[in-house]
Amino acid sequence: MLDVGDRWTGRTACLLQDAFRLSNNAYAQRLGIAVRTVSTWHQMPERVPNSEMQQLLTTALERAPASVRARFATALATERPAERGRNDNDAATAPTAQTLTVAIAIVRDESRVLLVQRRGDADHHDSWQFPAGMIKPGLDAPTVAARETLGETGVHCAPNRVIGSRIHPATNVLCEYVLCEYLSGTAENRDPGENVSVTWASTSRLTRFIPAERIFAPVLAVLEVPT
Repeated sequence: MLDVGDRWTGRTACLLQDAFRLSNNAYAQRLGIAVRTVSTWHQMPERVPNSEMQQLLTTALERAPASVRARFATALATERPAERGRNDNDAATAPTAQTLTVAIAIVRDESRVLLVQRRGDADHHDSWQFPAGMIKPGLDAPTVAARETLGETGVHCAPNRVIGSRIHPATNVLCEYVLCEYLSGTAENRDPGENVSVTWASTSRLTRFIPAERIFAPVLAVLEVPT
């Protein structure tokens, strides 16, 4: 996510385009803007888009698949050393990789846990994951975990505690894992653009959905998943 006070520039907008791996025409169509605007970003990388465009770019990043966010974070991390040689004010306005933080909801209902099946992209197949969402400025991981769970699955849950955090080995995004208890609601796919399906999985069968080596060890421990 972008911290309060951070601004997109033509350069970072182009980095996001590269992360999506889109042509100028396709990127403009995705954002709902004119192709000439994208061209301007390439021609004038120091230019700061207006507030409406800032929001469009932020929304595009928030809704991007994990693989796109990972490529964007990597590109930013690479870009930062080069930025140090430029004007300090310009460097300070670029969004940084460290601000990309995700809340991951581990929603437990007795001996089962809630999962969503994310749509894949050109680089990845569909995959089962825990509900998750980007943490926006002013919010915390428990709040986002409960909100995203409801938005994605229709399940109401109560955050219990933060299990732990790590830099995700596949996406390089900071993840905060929140243990939540089921309250009410029938699990259903409320975000078909992002997800293929939603299900409750028995904790004893969790590793049939997600390989044990891909699950954060404290999550396996708190769910008492046999490994």
